[in-house]
Amino acid sequence: MEYKCFLDETGDHGLSYIDENFPLFLLSACLYDESSFRKTEEEINSFKQKFFGTTKVILHSRDIRRCNGAFQILFDDKIKKDFYSELNAIIEHSQFVIIAAGINKEKHIKEYGKSARDPYALSLSFILERIIYYLDTIDKSSTVHILAESRGKKEDETLMSYARSVVDRGTYHVSRERMCTRIKKFHFDKKKNNDAGLQISDLTAYPLARHIINPEQPYPSFNVIEPKIYSNQKGKYLGWGLKVFP
Repeated sequence: MEYKCFLDETGDHGLSYIDENFPLFLLSACLYDESSFRKTEEEINSFKQKFFGTTKVILHSRDIRRCNGAFQILFDDKIKKDFYSELNAIIEHSQFVIIAAGINKEKHIKEYGKSARDPYALSLSFILERIIYYLDTIDKSSTVHILAESRGKKEDETLMSYARSVVDRGTYHVSRERMCTRIKKFHFDKKKNNDAGLQISDLTAYPLARHIINPEQPYPSFNVIEPKIYSNQKGKYLGWGLKVFP
């Protein structure tokens, strides 16, 4: 079986600046099999057509929360209620798995000082490793194509370098051979190209980060996606489908 994996982020991955209110960088990966993704894609397009009269609107978590651009319709409480209800239902019923990694930059710097690794590279290594773990539970011959949101030529080249480094060398727990066999492609797409998988990944990243920052504070969007997080047989996902470091 071939899987599609969509990667998106929330927070700033740089170590030179730390936002006291949001000290976390998080990378979220959403894994779909081909048929499940096509179904979700159709449902997302129908959803957009209903609320915006077009499929060209891009679902972006930050714009939705701030009611920017096309999402100014959410200033109407009735529309807002219906919008979130239907979008949550699509995500809830969609068949995909979340694997995410969050780096607390403040703690990371305090613990590792000048040897602190780039949060994006660190998150990506955790995620690629756990993608292999998950695929092993499904089918040891399954493969994955990974699509990340393009952030610019220089940034994409840096991220590609990170990915190649992890795949070519393997990790402490996953050999180079396993990485190379399972991960068949790593490429980029721009937000403006309106990829439904990248939009789903974007919608999962912020709720995951908010939960990590303040797990005691109720956050309805996290409740919707929590069952999607890759977990062990006992239902534990911390350290499995949700890695928090350090």
